[in-house]
Amino acid sequence: MRMNRLVIRIAWAFLAMVACSQASPVVAQDWAKAKLEKSPRHGEWVELKQGDRTLKLFIVFPEVKEKATAVLVIHEIFGLADWVRLMADDIAAAGYIAIAPDLLSGAGPQGGATDSFAGGDAVRKAIATLKPDQITADLKASLDHVAKLPACNGKVAVAGFCWGGGQAFRFAGNSDKVAASFPFYGTAPTDEATLARIKCPVYGFYGGNDARVNATLEKTSAQMAAKEKKFDPVRYDEAGHGFMRAGDAPDASAANSKGREAAMKRLTALLKGL
Repeated sequence: MRMNRLVIRIAWAFLAMVACSQASPVVAQDWAKAKLEKSPRHGEWVELKQGDRTLKLFIVFPEVKEKATAVLVIHEIFGLADWVRLMADDIAAAGYIAIAPDLLSGAGPQGGATDSFAGGDAVRKAIATLKPDQITADLKASLDHVAKLPACNGKVAVAGFCWGGGQAFRFAGNSDKVAASFPFYGTAPTDEATLARIKCPVYGFYGGNDARVNATLEKTSAQMAAKEKKFDPVRYDEAGHGFMRAGDAPDASAANSKGREAAMKRLTALLKGL
């Protein structure tokens, strides 16, 4: 009898371990959540009506005297997880309003958002089903909302990471209100018409050890140059794909940590120059 109970306990422990391994990306980034909860800055959730959906937004305000430039933060393929919100807080710490929309708003179980999904695979699959026009509409609504806030000076840049990096590049060609685009290890649109519509400068951030994405940079540079568009890509030696998140984690490698620090300095310097 005791042996049977032991077997049952071991089985339950195994199932619990499996459940944790399949937990949502929010749970998987507890270290980011812990950092965020210690932030002295004001962060808040906002809901915007978008057709038959409600778009969830996370906004963080800097502690500054004057009206500030805003940054529209586009999440990774993992959705609006805790690290993305922490990244928004870091941008606010540098003196800028950060607004991060959950582009999975309404796409989750029972109409939920990122935090309603069972695990990372489900989030990635849902991201892949998002329609480009809906993404653009959500980003435009987010930009318009933050630009009109009393604490904003009206300038809005866009920064995106991984999947969001590609969306940040694409959005620069779908909105003439973007002051600058900062794609982090995201590929450019393949549609040349979108590139042709870009009016703002695009500053790229790429890991040196990210051949998949970096293999596209030569073509993108040539296309942007041919259209007389500003594209300034920088690679961070030996940093990998996703180095902004990986370089922030407790187990960050030296290369990812160094790349993240250099990229943050560049980002804040560029924002200051807008």
